[in-house]
Amino acid sequence: MDKYNRRKFIKTSGGALAAAMTPGLNFLNQNWRDPSDTISVGLIGCRSMGFGLLHHALNQPGVACAGLCDVDQNVLENRASDVNKQTGKTPKLYSDYRKMLEDKDIDAVFIGTPDHWHCLIAIHAMQAGKHVYVEKPLARTIAEGELIMKAAGKYGKVVQVGQHQRSGVHWQEIARMMQAGHLGKIRTVNLWANFDYGQGPERVPDEAVPEGVNYDMWLGPAPKRPFNPNRFHGVWRFDWDYGGGLITDWGAHLFDIPLWALNIQGPPKSVSSIGGIFAGGDRAIDMADTQTVIYEFDDFNMVWEHNGGTETGPYGRNYGIAFKGNNGTLIVNREGWEIIPETEDDKPIIEEVPFQEPGKRGHEFHVANFLDTIRGEAELNCPVEAGYLAAFYGHIGNIAHRTGERLSWDSGTLVNRSQFEHIITPQYRKPWSLPKI
Repeated sequence: MDKYNRRKFIKTSGGALAAAMTPGLNFLNQNWRDPSDTISVGLIGCRSMGFGLLHHALNQPGVACAGLCDVDQNVLENRASDVNKQTGKTPKLYSDYRKMLEDKDIDAVFIGTPDHWHCLIAIHAMQAGKHVYVEKPLARTIAEGELIMKAAGKYGKVVQVGQHQRSGVHWQEIARMMQAGHLGKIRTVNLWANFDYGQGPERVPDEAVPEGVNYDMWLGPAPKRPFNPNRFHGVWRFDWDYGGGLITDWGAHLFDIPLWALNIQGPPKSVSSIGGIFAGGDRAIDMADTQTVIYEFDDFNMVWEHNGGTETGPYGRNYGIAFKGNNGTLIVNREGWEIIPETEDDKPIIEEVPFQEPGKRGHEFHVANFLDTIRGEAELNCPVEAGYLAAFYGHIGNIAHRTGERLSWDSGTLVNRSQFEHIITPQYRKPWSLPKI
């Protein structure tokens, strides 16, 4: 198994980024107030996942919502009403996140925006002295993820990435079993994500910007384009300007588990991809709706597969992970896990484990872990380095597919990186510019 030195990998894959590595998490909180003090939080991007995170935060003791920010006034007003119902108080409302960040009383922000906004908002928040919980994937591109990681090291803020499975009890148990070598030598890790929405939405014509929406602000650093419902609430991730499809959406969660459980801290030896838009019909999707990606390591294989427009998959699961070792196969997703043993002399090598329920969900635990880390009472379950790596594996699968090239690494360095730089590093629309750290 390839286990690259993490500091070397960051430096060689993204420029001089060694300073981005946080030497530990305890130091981040040495100036926090009394642990009993209230943490004042703001939410940027209020429609869906972002508000779910805020809801979990407000269920924790000692947390208050000081501000909500969204480019859609309709969403903003509805969420303000929801916060009032939950807490009895109405927070300040903002249409521009930069105004929210000027509030010195806000300690931390949750970022629930589309991917193309993660980099700017996360870095600007850290520069304003705020701790950050940023949804997965960490960033839309590799270079933006590198910058967020570098900023976390420079500004010394707590940065939790929303790969909430790391806070789930059964996922933690799976990681412990894998690290203990329960399955013996790992040969192959299969990951799959088959979801109906992965075929992309049906095409619709451009239309007028909905009333109450600041569409230019929604676009932000992305190219100027006419408004289309297929590039807006909920479906933007199938356009390259804003997302990366299933492999960066679900991939950020699924890749994270073997990277964590097998202690993979750097790139594979190589990555190659096959696939295309095979689901049929004229759908609004830029990336492959059907894709297989092969990640090569020294002594095991990792294979990603998605089939947008379907809802079935291996082992009767439409999504999941299968660790195949010499002793048996462990299959896991959010609904539970099981172990199918190999046999020797007609006897199982290890004990069969029938399907196990997952226990409590990880979202609320993940938010609580973020808040506890701010107070100095915990260490992050998903620090920025882990978020970077999980997103990186999705991004390189997409780069291999988009270019038709087999990407390879030499001692942690992407070979011929300049050939792929147009995808690795985005060009921001003026007046926005890629942050300099």
